[in-house]
Amino acid sequence: MATQASRSILFTNTQPQQGFRLLELTPELEELLSSKDAPCLHIKSPSLGLARAVLEPNALEYVNLCTPTRTYRIRQVQSSNSLHILQPSLGRVSKEDIKVVGGSDGATEESLNLVDGTVAAIAKCGSTLELHTPQDGFSAVPFLEKSLALFDRRVGDGDGDVDVDMLGDESGDADATVLRERVFADVPVSSGQCEAGWMEICAFADERRRHCWRPSARMRLGIWKRVVEGATLQGIDLNKQFLVRDLWKSVLDDDDDDESEDDGVNALFPRALFEAVVRRVSVGDERPPLSAELKWASLDKIECARWVGETYLAATAPTPMAAIGRSEFINAWRDCLPEAWREEVALSKLPVGSYQNPDPTTIYYVEPSQRLQASKGSASAPAAAANVKSTRNWHELLKNPKRR
Repeated sequence: MATQASRSILFTNTQPQQGFRLLELTPELEELLSSKDAPCLHIKSPSLGLARAVLEPNALEYVNLCTPTRTYRIRQVQSSNSLHILQPSLGRVSKEDIKVVGGSDGATEESLNLVDGTVAAIAKCGSTLELHTPQDGFSAVPFLEKSLALFDRRVGDGDGDVDVDMLGDESGDADATVLRERVFADVPVSSGQCEAGWMEICAFADERRRHCWRPSARMRLGIWKRVVEGATLQGIDLNKQFLVRDLWKSVLDDDDDDESEDDGVNALFPRALFEAVVRRVSVGDERPPLSAELKWASLDKIECARWVGETYLAATAPTPMAAIGRSEFINAWRDCLPEAWREEVALSKLPVGSYQNPDPTTIYYVEPSQRLQASKGSASAPAAAANVKSTRNWHELLKNPKRR
């Protein structure tokens, strides 16, 4: 083999070493960051109390990396091979700091070119950070449900037991976007997923009281019934596009004053809550962002019928002890819809796992968090059964084939 001559590169270590962390990028994130209009990324983590309330009592703190629309869990991965980060020394190493060990090519400290042929290890990384997306993905809904106060009555009614401290400072107004962003700051998912979760639970910001709320199922159902009644009386066709302001006027009581038409101050419920319900059942592709005005709307008949059935069940039969008759539920669900939508009523139209039957004639609602636990248990059942079967037949595997 011919002898190959190569140029020597001097290798040094800087002291002290710098603190670097290496992050492995996914192909999607690499493409996003290398695009012309690369967005700003955010590192978000929930408080320890919120993490334990949503995940489990023994949950630890964690960090997520968020793009405008996606979320990645950051995990530390140990490596048996250390990685060194190098940079040219550029003359910052003096000859007194170099000692040639085992030089066979006649190199000496005086003959070294410290400007052109020296690199320095400025950091040593024994672990890397990788980005992980769980199979079930990320959702802002569990965090929003734990962060937002429950709205179950008209705020300010004398018969309520609303905590005054939860209403915030009533001395001045606040922009709804600012109030939402304060809530989203503690939710460890992307801003796009935060907005999707916000719309899913019909959350709303009360600018007068400087507070954000999530309405109860009973409140959402009551508003929807008023929407159907008002649209019927005022001749508003919910199957077609309509002005949201006209629908808002149709749900007001006769004794509501003119001020109610603008912001719902004296109405039975805030206008922001009314618009949150309308936005939730609107056609997904036509929904404006939360920061934009909801001027026009068109309802998604299939999605709206499903949402009404699930909401009615959550409001009337939230637990097994409160289970109601199946036929009673079907009839009540049908009565909550416009006449032309009643053929959409069927148990098969409800989300998978959203209900249980304690007996053949009754039904009750199942919370989304309990559905997830049930699905994980059912998915692991076949594997567990196969494992049991294999352990019971271990003696079959040890039989001598010659005796068969």
